[in-house]
Amino acid sequence: MRTFGKIVVIGAGVLALAACGEKQNTAGSAQTSGAAPASASSSAPAAPKGKECTAEDVKTTGKFGEAPTITIPDDCDPPKKLITKDLEPGTGEGAKAGANLKMNYSLVTWSNKQKLDSSFDRGEPFDLALGAGDVIKGWDQGLEGIKQGARRLLIIPPDLGYGQGGRGIAPNETLVFVTDAVSVPAAKG
Repeated sequence: MRTFGKIVVIGAGVLALAACGEKQNTAGSAQTSGAAPASASSSAPAAPKGKECTAEDVKTTGKFGEAPTITIPDDCDPPKKLITKDLEPGTGEGAKAGANLKMNYSLVTWSNKQKLDSSFDRGEPFDLALGAGDVIKGWDQGLEGIKQGARRLLIIPPDLGYGQGGRGIAPNETLVFVTDAVSVPAAKG
C-alpha cells in the first residue's frame, strides 16, 4: 500500500470513510474512492466462554510472503491485552520507533471470523513510520522489535484498535493480523 498522508488501520479496497468520501486501508492510507463503507457487524456479543484465548489458540497457515489463513477459535474469549507472537523470526535489527517499515498483512475480525482486508490480495506492501501514530496503537506497539523477514501474529484488543468502532469496524472489535516485515531498515547510528 502507498502512504498518502495520515495512515489509519481500516479495510483497504473494502471500506470507506463515508463522511469524507475516502477509502481507508486497514493498515492504511487514505485514498479517494466512491466505494461505500462495509457494514459493521450488528450481532449481539457472544456469551463469554470463561477462558481468554492465547496466541496458540489462533491458527494460521502460510509462510512469509504467502497470503496467510487465520482461524479464530470458538472455545475461548478474545484476549483483553495485546498479544504478539513471531511465527517466523526474521533477521537483523529489530524495528524501533521512527523506522519506516514495509509490511504485508491480512486482517480477520474476531466477531465474525471473516477476513476484512489483506495487502497480500493487492500485491502491494503497506508503508508506515513505526511509533508515529500513523496506525492504530496495536500496530505501533505490536510491531516494535520486528525483524526483516519476520512473520508476526498480532491480536489487538479494542482499546488498541478502534474502541467503539466506526469506519466499518464493529464496536469493541478485536482485530487479528498476520503481518510480514518486508523491509525493516537498520537504525541510523
